[in-house]
Amino acid sequence: MQRAHPGHYVSISDVAGEHARAFVPAPLPPCPPLELTTALRFRLGEADRALGELNAAAGLLPDPELFVYMFVRQEAVLSSQIEGTQSSLDDLLRAEAADQPGAPRDSDVMEVSRYVSAAARGQALLGEGWPLTGRMFTELHGILLRDGRGHERLPGQYRTSQNWIGGTRPGNAAYVPPPAFEVSRCMGELERFLNQPKTELEPLLKAGMAHAMFESIHPFLDGNGRLGRMLVTLGLMRDGVLTKPLLYVSLYFKLHRASYYELLQRTRTHGDWETWLEFFLEAVAKTARAGIRTAGALNQLFDRDRRIIQQHGSRTGSTLRVHEALQRTPITSIKGLASRTGLTSPAVTNALRVLESLDVVKELTGRERRREFAYGAYLDTLRRGVQPEALAAE
Repeated sequence: MQRAHPGHYVSISDVAGEHARAFVPAPLPPCPPLELTTALRFRLGEADRALGELNAAAGLLPDPELFVYMFVRQEAVLSSQIEGTQSSLDDLLRAEAADQPGAPRDSDVMEVSRYVSAAARGQALLGEGWPLTGRMFTELHGILLRDGRGHERLPGQYRTSQNWIGGTRPGNAAYVPPPAFEVSRCMGELERFLNQPKTELEPLLKAGMAHAMFESIHPFLDGNGRLGRMLVTLGLMRDGVLTKPLLYVSLYFKLHRASYYELLQRTRTHGDWETWLEFFLEAVAKTARAGIRTAGALNQLFDRDRRIIQQHGSRTGSTLRVHEALQRTPITSIKGLASRTGLTSPAVTNALRVLESLDVVKELTGRERRREFAYGAYLDTLRRGVQPEALAAE
C-alpha cells in the first residue's frame, strides 16, 4: 500500500550553507491502518509458529541459560559485523577467556563485548519491570559506546546535531533523519507506541514497525543500527512472545542487506509498511527455525560427547565436569576451567588430556604456558548456524 503522508520533510542547512531535506516520520501506527493482506497474514502465522517452537525448544533444554549465553554472543557478533567490525565469535570468546581482564583488546572485540553488556543490561531492566522508554535506550546506548570507538559520539545521549546515512554530507546522503530538535518528540511518540496495550496490535507487527521507526529517527550519533536490532528482541520479550533472547535477526538482515535498506526506505517514501513487515516476519521465522536447529544439534553433540567420556572410564568424574564447563565457555584456559569447576589445575590438565585424546578439545596456542583450549565441534556447530545455508534449510 502507498500512503499519502508517511511523514514530512524539513529544510536544513549544514555549516557550509548547503541545503538538504530531513525526513520527519509520521507517528505510529500508520494511517490509514495497516492492511492485513493474505501474504502478511501468512508471514505472521509462520513467524508466530516459529517463535512458539523456539520457546518450546528452549523450555526442553537441560540448561536454557547455556544457549542464551551463546546465542546473545552470536547476535552481538552478527549485529556488529553489519556495522563493519571484523571480529568473529572466536575472537570474542578468546577475549572473554583471557586471564587478565584489564589487558588491551582489539577495538572490534571491545565493540562486540559492549553489545553483549548492553543486551544483558536490557534484559535485566525488563526483569525489573522497566518499560521500553528513552530512559532505557539512553542507558543501553551509554553501555554500547562507553569505551573505544564511539566514546566521543555522545554515549547515553540523544544527538544534538544532524546525522545522515550514506554519502559524505546531508546534501548527497541516501537518507537524512529528523533534525536534532525533533528527536525527543519523535522518540516520545515511539515510546507511546511501544507501550500501548498488547490487545491493540500483534506484538510481532509492533516489533517490526518499532524497529523501522527507530532506524528512521536515528536518535543517536552512533550505534543506532545495533540498538535498533536489540530493540526487536527486547520488545518481543517485553510482550511475552519470546521467553529467552534466542533470536538473532541480524543474520537475516546481514544476508539480505540491500533489501533491508530498500524496504526501510519505502516505509518513508511510500508508507509501505506491509512489504517491510512481510520481510521482517520472514526474518523472524527463518532465524527462529535456524536457532531451533542449532540448539538441537548442540544438545545432540553434548549427549554424544558425554557418552564417549563415560565409556572412556579414566578420570570420568573430573573429565565430565570439565566437559560441562566447556559447554559454557567453549574457548578457555586451564585457569578458567579450574575456577569454574573447582578442580585443581593438575586435575583440569589431566581431564583436558583425556578430552584431547577423544578429539573433543584442541589446544590453540602451541605454547607451554597460558594455553587455550577450544571445544571445536561446539564452535563448528555455531558457525554452521549462521551460514546462509542455515536459513535456507527447512
